[in-house]
Amino acid sequence: MPSTEIPRSVLARGLRLLDAFRADDVDLPLRVLAERAGLPKATAHRLLAELVAWGGLERSGRGYRLGMSLFVLGQRVPRQRELRDAALPYLEDLYETTHENVHLAVPSGTDTLFLEKVSGRRSTPIVSRVGGRLPAHCTATGKVFLAFGVPDGLRTVCEAGLARLTPRSIVMPGLLREELERVVRQGYGINREEAEIGVSAVAAPVFDHRRRVIAAISITGWAQRLDLERLAPAVRTAALALSRELARDSANGTLRLPGPGSTT
Repeated sequence: MPSTEIPRSVLARGLRLLDAFRADDVDLPLRVLAERAGLPKATAHRLLAELVAWGGLERSGRGYRLGMSLFVLGQRVPRQRELRDAALPYLEDLYETTHENVHLAVPSGTDTLFLEKVSGRRSTPIVSRVGGRLPAHCTATGKVFLAFGVPDGLRTVCEAGLARLTPRSIVMPGLLREELERVVRQGYGINREEAEIGVSAVAAPVFDHRRRVIAAISITGWAQRLDLERLAPAVRTAALALSRELARDSANGTLRLPGPGSTT
């Protein structure tokens, strides 16, 4: 929820309007944008017109939607772009092997954020998308971040509340702690229909040259046909190979890696 205090600067007010768009939003009317941003409708209308003129927003039949200028700007973020470029060959190899959804994710607060996704016509239709996020405790990639990440990560996630996305979501802190201990022992994380009914995943950590987890690679598909234990070695091998490449390039000064817990 936005602060009830209206920001003084024009920039802050404009950013609040952009932040009003949530992951599942496509079009939002003026009334909703003004309400979520905590701005008077007249102020919101004026700022929205300026954002449309810049290209950050577009007019639609129902109001406003995010514009192409934001997409272009996002592609210029150097650290995450370099990480995606380095990971893509490994993601494509996993896709060719499984023809299932393959993700590259990074930690983002208490969530896992999907930085890249490789899928095709034979892949299981799932809710994930590039730029989307899900609670860390419900995903294979998120469990990897919690298990290998900063020591207080689990506490922060538990304090934020363990949402139950499906009947199989782990919402008890003690059970989640046991699950994360298992992830450390195995070297990979598993999600068994915890974020979406009928969909499971296996993920492995990607480390930087200091052995800090900065990303994760996962394979996601139908729970009934995905043999997670059989796929785990392939995911771990891809993540390990990417870790070695990133560490080498970082040591050579040719790559700037995102820090652990970075957001995009």
